[in-house]
Amino acid sequence: MEPVRTVRRRLADLLLARVAGPDAHTARSRIHDTPGTRWFTADDPIQRVHGDASMYVGGLRALLLQSLHPLAMAAVADFSDYRSDPWGRLARTSTFIAETTFATVDDAEQAIAVVGAVHRHITGTAPDGRPYRADDPHLLTWVHVAEIDSFLTAHQRFGRRPLTAAEADRYVAQAAGVAHRLGAEVVPTTRAELTALVEDYRPELAPTPAALEAADFILHRPPVQGAARAGYALIGRGAVATLPSWAREPLGLPVRPRRDATVGRAAGALATRGLRWVLGGVERVEPTDSPRTA
Repeated sequence: MEPVRTVRRRLADLLLARVAGPDAHTARSRIHDTPGTRWFTADDPIQRVHGDASMYVGGLRALLLQSLHPLAMAAVADFSDYRSDPWGRLARTSTFIAETTFATVDDAEQAIAVVGAVHRHITGTAPDGRPYRADDPHLLTWVHVAEIDSFLTAHQRFGRRPLTAAEADRYVAQAAGVAHRLGAEVVPTTRAELTALVEDYRPELAPTPAALEAADFILHRPPVQGAARAGYALIGRGAVATLPSWAREPLGLPVRPRRDATVGRAAGALATRGLRWVLGGVERVEPTDSPRTA
């Protein structure tokens, strides 16, 4: 069994280095080991969702969904380095989610302050002539609802322990606190409100060349080589299978309900089970102090 455990640890280290950066273990220790009060407990739905391997599927789904807002996508195209440094961008995003979910209150508030400062310097003009700014409360709300809808959808489909209806509402409410602190305006606090708000944004959504390029990069030209490419393909297939048809068609993604219910579901389940096994090679860390509710 020792060779298996060794391989598992090595795979876990490689995966963490990709998604959380070269200092993943140091950041993980800081987030989980630093004494202090926290916004959430291990019993809270937000920790269950954000700590599950289904987040990999949800993360890809969120990127695809977010890209459909022309102004949000214009900001990404103009300022993001996702093409030249996709792993760096992923590490920053995953670290932010970890800090605001698991870290001490001081660390979480610092992470929000840093992101807010960056947003204030991101302004420009979209190809259609409309101005945009990353700290626009309306755009921040779209980014938030696309993320939370995607994380929750993926968790309910592929998570180890799907949430009950009441827990899903609580998850949406807990996630709303971070969005408010970032500057979002009308933030949903129940799953019904989340679904309704996604629908409210639909008239604003449209495919753009930048969105199509991002979707192609995410699904067909990812910075993944060798055997890992097959695993990434499973994650991508699971993510696409959970997207609604109205989001897929503008991105040129086929709508195949029967295939989604079989091949797509199986791909997502296999990917998350594999990721869960690999991540089991990382020693679990529990916060040392009693958290408080956000």
